[in-house]
Amino acid sequence: MPRVPASAGLSAPREPHVYTVAELTSLVREMLESRFPFISVAGEISNLRRPRSGHIYFTLKDDRAQIRAVLFRMQQRYLEREPADGQMVVCRGRITVYEPRGDYQLIVDALDFHGAGALQLAFEQLKKKLAAEGLFDEHLKKAIPPIPAHITLVTSPSGAAVHDFLRVASSRYPATRIGVYPVAVQGDTAADEMVAALERINESLATDVIVLCRGGGSIEDLWAFNEERLARAIHASRLPVVSAVGHEIDFTIADFAADLRAPTPSAAAEMLLPDGRELWQRVAGAHERLARAMRERLQRLQEQLVFLRRRLGTMGHPLESLALRLDHASLSLERAMLGFLESREHSLAAWSGRLEQKSPAARLELHRQRLAALRQRLLLAGPALVDARGRELARLAALLEAVSPLSTLARGYAIVRKEERPAGMILTDSREVRAGDRLEVLLHRGRLHCTVESTEEEQGKEISRGSRQAPG
Repeated sequence: MPRVPASAGLSAPREPHVYTVAELTSLVREMLESRFPFISVAGEISNLRRPRSGHIYFTLKDDRAQIRAVLFRMQQRYLEREPADGQMVVCRGRITVYEPRGDYQLIVDALDFHGAGALQLAFEQLKKKLAAEGLFDEHLKKAIPPIPAHITLVTSPSGAAVHDFLRVASSRYPATRIGVYPVAVQGDTAADEMVAALERINESLATDVIVLCRGGGSIEDLWAFNEERLARAIHASRLPVVSAVGHEIDFTIADFAADLRAPTPSAAAEMLLPDGRELWQRVAGAHERLARAMRERLQRLQEQLVFLRRRLGTMGHPLESLALRLDHASLSLERAMLGFLESREHSLAAWSGRLEQKSPAARLELHRQRLAALRQRLLLAGPALVDARGRELARLAALLEAVSPLSTLARGYAIVRKEERPAGMILTDSREVRAGDRLEVLLHRGRLHCTVESTEEEQGKEISRGSRQAPG
């Protein structure tokens, strides 16, 4: 690019700063460490190795990405058990950059094995145990009424699942009454609340079917439906129980213990209730087929009567008497069939009137119950949230204290840095200094200024020696 003459009155363009690789890597490390001082990362362990230093190096991955991780030997005393390839874990630690290779990695301070892998293992073990006891046997399943008059939903009244069920139920067969028994469907108390609800409904509520209802979620969110006590309560219920938990791909222990498993809450409504319009069409079609069959039968009898009269000719009074009896029987049959059809028409008209005049009282009662449950949850949520946040703060403070560099210095360790350029660089290798270099040693209390007399490699081989003494 040609330089602009000074006479033009313009200054020359400023040259952009050119970073060295070390400068750029150091900047990236500082940005990552300041942006992610302490984070939790979930994934699967792979490529785990433990060299002679005792540190554990592994790769933490999921189906789309991976990151290098290291768990130093001093932090391994907090482990519940030895990590291994294929385990699902949650790692808590700090993001940094290993400058010699330019790799970013996770420095792990704590490792939790209670992730989705442990839950899935517990699920399979409980499923195998209950299946061996016969709780899932098909011949023990209770029959579901073809058209239940009353259904009780055991669910959270504020969840989307109950609205999906009611929406489908009201569009298919609004004559069925539906009640909601409010319980928690997630958390530590959810399983106990659902067990108590099943026992209470079986003891005192008049209902035809119980539906355990909840929307989708992770295995942790749905874990209340994998509790053994809930499966046994479902098996012990005298009323049929339908499990409508999660999405179609979600399976819980409650699904296997229930008398019927529905893929979703809305699918449960479709499986339990007939389509009212389709049912009406079926009844109307049956009425029309019955009337047509009776007309055709009467027509055949009349034709048969005419044929017999022609063959018999004139047989006198006995034949006329038989003809009169036949006509009388035919008329009686016709009146009986017409009466039967009229009664069916009255019944259909009555059901039609009930469907058209359906009162919204049940829906208003549902809203009242939902409002009361929400008010109760609001009163209980505040103290519980404050208590939970307090416990979490105490746990994080204890963990921060455990990983603090000051705690490490208090146990007798020290940080050694060079006083010469590059000043402030922390030393981790004896090959980074030579005899005569000035060093600064940071202790738990205070610091020391020293001069290197000699250095040695890790195997004990001396590299160089000096005779200079540290000044004063």
